[in-house]
Amino acid sequence: MTTTHGFELIREEYVEELNSTARLYRHAQTGAELLSLSSDDENKSFGITFRTPPPDSTGVPHIMEHSVLGGSRKYRVKEPFIELAKGSFKTFLNAMTFPDMTSYPVATTNLQEFYNLVDVYLDAVFHPLITPFHLEQEGWHFELDDPDAPLIYKGIVFNEMKGAMSSPENLHYFHTMRALFPDNTYRHYSGGDPRAMPDLTYEAFRHFHAMYYHPSNARIFFYGDDPEAERLRLMNAYLQDFAAAEIASEVTAQPPFAAPRRAAFPYSVDGEGDKRDKAYISLNWALPENYDPALQMALGVLSYAILGTAGAPLRKTLVDSGLGEDVIGGGISSRLRQATFSVGMKGVQTADVDKVESLILETLEKLAAEGIDPEQIEAALNTIEFSYRENNTGSFPRGLSLMFRALSNWLYDQDPLQPLQFEGPLTAVREQITQNPAYLLELIREYLLNNPHRVTVILEPDAAYQQRLETAEKEKLAAIKSQLTAEQLEEIVEHTQTLRALQEKPDDPEALAAIPRLTLADLDKENKLIPLEVEQVHGAQLLYHDLFTNGIVYLEAGFGLHTLPQDLLPYVPLFGRALVDMGTETEDFVRLQQRIGQKTGGIYPATLFSAKRNEAEAAAWLFLRGKATVPRAEEMLSIMRDVLLTVNLDNQERFRQMVLRAKAGLESGLIPGGHGVVNGRLRSYFSESGWLNEVTGGVAYLFFLRRLAEDVERDWPGVLAKLEAVRDTAVNQSAMLCNVTLDAANWATFRPQLEAFVAEMPQKVVEREVWDWQRPLTPEGLNIPAQVNYVAKGTSL
Repeated sequence: MTTTHGFELIREEYVEELNSTARLYRHAQTGAELLSLSSDDENKSFGITFRTPPPDSTGVPHIMEHSVLGGSRKYRVKEPFIELAKGSFKTFLNAMTFPDMTSYPVATTNLQEFYNLVDVYLDAVFHPLITPFHLEQEGWHFELDDPDAPLIYKGIVFNEMKGAMSSPENLHYFHTMRALFPDNTYRHYSGGDPRAMPDLTYEAFRHFHAMYYHPSNARIFFYGDDPEAERLRLMNAYLQDFAAAEIASEVTAQPPFAAPRRAAFPYSVDGEGDKRDKAYISLNWALPENYDPALQMALGVLSYAILGTAGAPLRKTLVDSGLGEDVIGGGISSRLRQATFSVGMKGVQTADVDKVESLILETLEKLAAEGIDPEQIEAALNTIEFSYRENNTGSFPRGLSLMFRALSNWLYDQDPLQPLQFEGPLTAVREQITQNPAYLLELIREYLLNNPHRVTVILEPDAAYQQRLETAEKEKLAAIKSQLTAEQLEEIVEHTQTLRALQEKPDDPEALAAIPRLTLADLDKENKLIPLEVEQVHGAQLLYHDLFTNGIVYLEAGFGLHTLPQDLLPYVPLFGRALVDMGTETEDFVRLQQRIGQKTGGIYPATLFSAKRNEAEAAAWLFLRGKATVPRAEEMLSIMRDVLLTVNLDNQERFRQMVLRAKAGLESGLIPGGHGVVNGRLRSYFSESGWLNEVTGGVAYLFFLRRLAEDVERDWPGVLAKLEAVRDTAVNQSAMLCNVTLDAANWATFRPQLEAFVAEMPQKVVEREVWDWQRPLTPEGLNIPAQVNYVAKGTSL
């Protein structure tokens, strides 16, 4: 077989769904596989992924991911990627640790920078420095400033995972994986358990890299408009240094359970908070290994139909039960060798956990026996099909999204192209449902109700749990210290100082000069401008962008919020959710959700608060965003018109559920996102936009939601009056903005429809409000049940 730069072409196929030619290569010398997708997308993507099953819960895959990015054979600086990011056009630059793989993806629109990034990444993964310093800094080390002081553990990943393991959501996932897969690698936490991390030795650390970071264990991916031959040349320059090797990295399947299991674990709560008697409970199934694309698609449709929207029957039943604050578990997940299905609730009274378990099983049994509303199934099918056809990954590079889809098969030695091709499986599922309307019901019974490989996982609140963890760590360290001689303690003190000196030492100028940087010659001479036309339509401002959208119209209908009194601002996010989650005068929220799913690609609210150049006043908007194919654009406008003008706000129980869900979501994010919480709190002191984000999404908003949950019960007419005041004031043609993205040919069809939509909005004269947002700069502290602290300090520049 002929080779190109050392690679043999083993498969070539045009992928119609992507309008792209895919070529799968194998490197003749090492056996490394490379998937190359040619596209006219200027946002070029590259990724190299290694199968890295963790041997234990010391976090060695995670620590290695950090460490290989800490200098390499060619680039001997402490943080090459920080240097690369200075003046970069990157659209993505990161690394990720998963339960069974570690991935190093990059993306950029600049060709020379793309080659630079690929080169630095390849040198990092194949030739990292990974000295004892890297294990100590990124993983763990003893720290001691004085022989008489307590011995402590320090390390970047150690502290990161202490924070992660303080989060009930992360703790729940960790325990679920261990309970569901007790006999394979998924029982280990690839991110690392801080209690196990100090067991990781430098020898084991080095061995892990030598074992798994080898071309024979790599999956390499390219996408974009860069020349394919150069992709192969770049890769061969690194791979030619290696010989083929047998890598024992296969993830074995978990043997099925003979009967369902149950497991309960503690999680930390504040003994005086409202979480002191709130548990988490979920039912989790491991499904038999399956690579049938039509069956995978059918399970995805089933999951979305019963859980994917507020009106989906399983989700609605759980929320309506009032047994918890929010639904947890995303239904079907196909990211591991065996798919899983998870559903449950959080914020459950400990006395009610059994009721939640019974309700889930009873609801599944009822659905299997009585069926799912055909309108719900059609909405699920349309939503999934729209998502595949649109292939809109937002700010995340499209190529990397395709890479991770391919890896869901490729990592387990299956066809990497199959997850990229949806036409056949989608058609097969539609035909199967048409021929056998009970098909999805049979899947419920086969893969859930009659599947004994199920674990019920319960997290029970324990006000003393965090203290026990801290005490156990201190006692362990005290015991270690008691066995050390005075000379050994002095060595740790000296090593602590040495490590700090290394961390603070500037990089060598010669090493910094080796980092590849862009020159003026590498840059485009002109900025790429997004086309923009600005007009007025019935008093509303219209922004139009003439861009190719593959027949999909994207619309943002925005309403300026400077018309609202200050006391109404915290209600805005909930009002936005109410527009699509509470129904209208003519249809309940279930029918509304089905209508949105059947006719559009989605309609959802969003707020935007942003500083304006050289102005003290911030931009403040509530948007209702929608997308649909051009033939269905008028139906999308009809739905948006209905929710804006006839939303049914007078539904106390439904609104109570929304408040509890919003509150639970913010509380869940406090610990894993603590750095963002304190950053947002700081910004709220220095600008109106920062203050707006805080009172509608930060700690201040959380406090508001806690009070509001009580007000909904105690004074519903008062709360309803506030919501109606938001609607009556904000939904106003005079303060309206429409932002449309669509090609010119289809714009001619859509514009008259949009003008009619705008004309139906109420027109009012309202006073512009001035908000009193400035507060004294007062140091503050917030107490959370976590093993780590988040500290921030800021000033206005």
